[in-house]
Amino acid sequence: MDSITTDFWDVLLWSFWFFIWFTALMVWFRCLWDLFGDHTLSGWAKAGWTVLLILVPWFGALIYLIARGRSMGERQLSRMVDAQEQQADYIRQVAGSSSGAADQIARGKELLDSGAITQEEYDALKARALA
Repeated sequence: MDSITTDFWDVLLWSFWFFIWFTALMVWFRCLWDLFGDHTLSGWAKAGWTVLLILVPWFGALIYLIARGRSMGERQLSRMVDAQEQQADYIRQVAGSSSGAADQIARGKELLDSGAITQEEYDALKARALA
């Protein structure tokens, strides 16, 4: 049996190091995704940050977080707000475009009650909606 599986403290230490490496990889990939998702940076700036992140990955990620950490959150928040607005626009577009017969009849009844249309016009509108 392997000695690493027999000692609890060794397993705990390896678990700790695994967590550290996993977290560092997540931070590194997050920096890369933010870097290439930022449309305000020029190509040369992206190339420089990429070289730094590849040559000295953990130190480069630390420098990136210090230099651009605050704006990372702002960019992510603006992307989320844009996505939410696009979703709301899409929902409004889809919900507003499908005007069913019941909606048309209800609008016609409102117009009839307000006196904007006559009973004959309402009956014609109702017949068209039900056709």
